[in-house]
Amino acid sequence: MSSGPSQVTVTAATAAGVCLLTAIGTLDSSTYLELRDSVIKAALDEPSAVLVDVSRLTVPAASAWSVFTSARWHVSTWPDIPILLVCPQTEVAARITSTGVTRYVAVHADVESAMASLAHGPHPRRRARIELPHRLSSLRGSRDFVSEWLTNWSQGLLIPTAKVIVDVLVENVLHHTESAPVVVLENDHSMVTIAVQDTNGSPAVLREGIGGGPEWASGLAVVGALCRAWGSSPTPNGKTVWAVLGPENRL
Repeated sequence: MSSGPSQVTVTAATAAGVCLLTAIGTLDSSTYLELRDSVIKAALDEPSAVLVDVSRLTVPAASAWSVFTSARWHVSTWPDIPILLVCPQTEVAARITSTGVTRYVAVHADVESAMASLAHGPHPRRRARIELPHRLSSLRGSRDFVSEWLTNWSQGLLIPTAKVIVDVLVENVLHHTESAPVVVLENDHSMVTIAVQDTNGSPAVLREGIGGGPEWASGLAVVGALCRAWGSSPTPNGKTVWAVLGPENRL
């Protein structure tokens, strides 16, 4: 009699701003994407870090541990949340290390040591958030929000670029969804990230060559030209479209 398909269950808890995931089951080719997406979605909620307890995972092929490298890669540009593994079994931790995963995702013997390692990490990012109504006046509201906070954070030279980008992202929400746009602004040293959340799960897609003629460009094409990187990330309740600005993106 053949056995049933592999299964992985992931439970989540929160402590001190950190998301604690516990993965139970078999990690193989049939559960790889499910586990990866669970870790990515936890990171997109922007805790200070995501800790994954892997002590109750069965991993027949060592290559499957790369699921955590893949998850980290997907969130490395934004929101750039640390992902750490917790594994008290020294032989399993050594197996994880031998795959090269720990070059990108550290493994710790317990939650306490993982939490302690975060204290030596980078300075916390500054962050501001506003939910705007689903109406055209929110375009001005989003630009005013960006201008106010970037002024407070001494990032005034990025305000012109940031206003253009937030205008495009909020306008897309108003035009393509029924959502109330949520604007999240972050500042990490010289970088600024603008993220706009909505409750529509369809990813933002760059469309070129359609619309108003050969010189026409979609709003997202403008965003891509003005920022260091941008993307559309799924969330449990929709998606977040984000753009990262550096000093080179000043207008």
